[in-house]
Amino acid sequence: MNPNLSEPYRPRPIRFLGLWDTPGFQLKAYGIAHDRELPRSPLVRAARDLAETQLAVVAAGQNHYGVGFVGIHDGRGGNFVFVDWWADENELHHHVWVSPHDRPAELEEVTPTGLSACVWDLAVICHERGAWVECVLANPGGPNVQAYLSKRLETDV
Repeated sequence: MNPNLSEPYRPRPIRFLGLWDTPGFQLKAYGIAHDRELPRSPLVRAARDLAETQLAVVAAGQNHYGVGFVGIHDGRGGNFVFVDWWADENELHHHVWVSPHDRPAELEEVTPTGLSACVWDLAVICHERGAWVECVLANPGGPNVQAYLSKRLETDV
């Protein structure tokens, strides 16, 4: 059975929004947007607030390195935010929140539902996986978290 597509696939911009310093973490922030260059600023603000408060809760007591990334996706039908961090050498912790398109600050966690990522979000996750392997796991000079933080994605996918 073939899916009925509501619209044809079109590339979306993925833009690096900055390195966010939050209590105990440095996060690479990425914006993804449908029919615009960047996500709307209320969604970016809500994502930053969420990352700061949630990381203090969900990462407590874990063997993490204080680094990760955030995806802020201003989508066609809704908003998606994912917060990811590296722990236990090679494990990525991934949490997802969604909100209605017209109410970006009303982010609700959907991680337990199994929703993980859309095809555009996966480009960020794939890039970050490659950067972690290159700079930390397989780096001939040893793990280099600063080199990992300097690897950033800017593309249309």
